[in-house]
Amino acid sequence: MDQNAKQIWVDCLGEVKSNVSVNAFNRWFKPIKPIQFKESVLTIQVPNPFFYEYLEEHYVDILRTAISKVLGSKGRLKYQILMPDSRKNKRHEKDDTDFTPGTYAVDQIKNPFVVPGIRKKNVHHNLVSKYTFDNYIEGDCNKLARSAGINIASKPGRTSFNPLVVYGGVGLGKTHLIQAIGNEILKQNPDKEVLYVSSEKFTNQIIQSIKNRATEELVAFYQDLDVLIVDDIQFFAGRGKTKEIFFHIFNHLHNSGGQIILSSDKAPKDLDGLEDRLISRFKWGLTADLRSPEFETRMAILMHKLELHNLEIPMEGMEYICYNIQDNVRELEGVVISLMAQTTLNGKELTFPVIKRVVTKYITDGRKEITVEGIQEIVAEHYAMSIDKILSRSRTRDVVVARQLSMFLSKKMTNNSLKSIGKSFGKDHTTVIHAIKSIKNLLDTDNEFQSEIMALEKRIEMSLT
Repeated sequence: MDQNAKQIWVDCLGEVKSNVSVNAFNRWFKPIKPIQFKESVLTIQVPNPFFYEYLEEHYVDILRTAISKVLGSKGRLKYQILMPDSRKNKRHEKDDTDFTPGTYAVDQIKNPFVVPGIRKKNVHHNLVSKYTFDNYIEGDCNKLARSAGINIASKPGRTSFNPLVVYGGVGLGKTHLIQAIGNEILKQNPDKEVLYVSSEKFTNQIIQSIKNRATEELVAFYQDLDVLIVDDIQFFAGRGKTKEIFFHIFNHLHNSGGQIILSSDKAPKDLDGLEDRLISRFKWGLTADLRSPEFETRMAILMHKLELHNLEIPMEGMEYICYNIQDNVRELEGVVISLMAQTTLNGKELTFPVIKRVVTKYITDGRKEITVEGIQEIVAEHYAMSIDKILSRSRTRDVVVARQLSMFLSKKMTNNSLKSIGKSFGKDHTTVIHAIKSIKNLLDTDNEFQSEIMALEKRIEMSLT
């Protein structure tokens, strides 16, 4: 190993480490090996093409900044990728003379997902750690689905519950349950390849694979999983290529003993726009519905959430909440967060009149409107900077993240158009699109950033009380 290259890469990692989470650093940067430094070009070796594509998609700006700081404006980065051979690994490189300073020389990889035949130990499962069975309260409304999930987690792919299709209305805990199954599988079987993906992201991956002429590689990527969890399959309706590719992935996983877990807003038989061949396969395993929780279960859920936030309220207040919030568990969480705001931010005692005023905002839908300006204010406060700083042309990392996050939350939490949001920041709609994409990329790779955004969303909601 080139000792000069080794020291340069150590310096680069020092820059990288301050900009990514510990998990991301250990997963995506520690496995990289510095190979050579020559004529301002640092050559690094990555394990496979998928690894390279992931770095380029999610961490290219961080790498570019690190190289510039350590090597200056003429510094360049060149990848060396280990390519699979039948018996041995081969290094695959490309001459970098066609690239301008500050860019990256790299092999032209057709496959952005996986090299067929190689297990993908670097795939991020996309599961949120807080979704567990421990905090998923059981009741008559969800007993069958929860029990089946626990059974699946102990022996994925080896029960009659394959596939498991969980369905129900908004806010009844579908995402929590299917991710809890995934988390429990990983807890009991750390070597299992588990992947959670939304229907929207799955379709977007298919679009990109078609664009890159890499559909076969995408299919191979999914067919090599042990457990596939897909959220909101009702959105497959009307997406012909998505349904076709998912059909082949489903068949392969099911035939090879892989576990399939799906969620939907309706029972499979009631899903419009899906072919009979897909619906019939959804019925091969278990279909379990999630219903609105009965009063006793709502009370148990509420008490659990109050304990988590160390809040105490009178029994009549708990009963009032559970009698009035009946169809959406997510709204129970919203009430608890609003109560926490009343006592911690406003210093109010949680008396019955206070509780009643908070609940009234939910049952009458009388909350104030969330505005772009309000979001800018809360994000600016969170990052300890002025709104003027967010609206400035500054390109420093903290300001860029705050600006992009403000745009992302504005699109998610308001009804404003991209053009209108851009105007509020002195930008055009393409800048907003780029900001949303950047934040989504971070969400997909950084659990700490996920938690940070969730906390901000709660603060924005709390500001309405």
